[in-house]
Amino acid sequence: MAWILNCFTYMGELQRMTQFKDKSAKHADNINAGLFTYPVLMAADILLYQADVVPVGKDQLQHLELTRDIAGRFNSVYGDVFTIPEPYLGKAGAKIMSLQDPAKKMSKSDENENASIYLMDDPDTIMRKFKRAVTDSEACVRYSDEQPGIKNLIDIYCACTGKIPEEVEKEFDGKGYGDFKTAVGESVVAVLKPLQDKCADLAKNKDYIDKVIKENAEKAEYFAQKTLRKVQKKVGFPEKIR
Repeated sequence: MAWILNCFTYMGELQRMTQFKDKSAKHADNINAGLFTYPVLMAADILLYQADVVPVGKDQLQHLELTRDIAGRFNSVYGDVFTIPEPYLGKAGAKIMSLQDPAKKMSKSDENENASIYLMDDPDTIMRKFKRAVTDSEACVRYSDEQPGIKNLIDIYCACTGKIPEEVEKEFDGKGYGDFKTAVGESVVAVLKPLQDKCADLAKNKDYIDKVIKENAEKAEYFAQKTLRKVQKKVGFPEKIR
């Protein structure tokens, strides 16, 4: 599927992908075809299942736009084969930045363990990471591009509490960064607790997990093969390959 979609993707599009440019700059000695065409593989993962809506962060919008363009080109030649997916962006927290460098996004691959919050971090670890979060010397909780560290913490707090930045500014008016960081950490702990409790409960029942994985893998395989066979037929692959 990915190879077929590669035939409907332009080199210039892939060269403009932010992730490719960033990783190429960091690993100039290993700029390979796998990295270059990875966005097409992502597109195949989406289009195989005829997704209507795809939840993404702001940094992933570019990948989804490429997916939409590829699907549109294919459909213009072969008819309505693919569903053109729409992006779903959360009202808050669409792009969370590093706790140690608010100029770059939070990433699980960050070498600095204090830069990211992991879903299974225990409460003490979460609180410690937020207390160490980089801020500034303004001593004012304000949602401003001039205070990227505080702005990032406000985004996280809003995502966890459902509040808007203006409400957060008012809530912490006259209070120090220590109080604010503690509140942000506690809100994250509260949001993650049900998920962590559920994971701990599921971990006790390996047979159930294996059963769910098997059943849903079969469902996914059915839909994927249905789309793949349709695509292969449209482009003229012989029956024995399909």
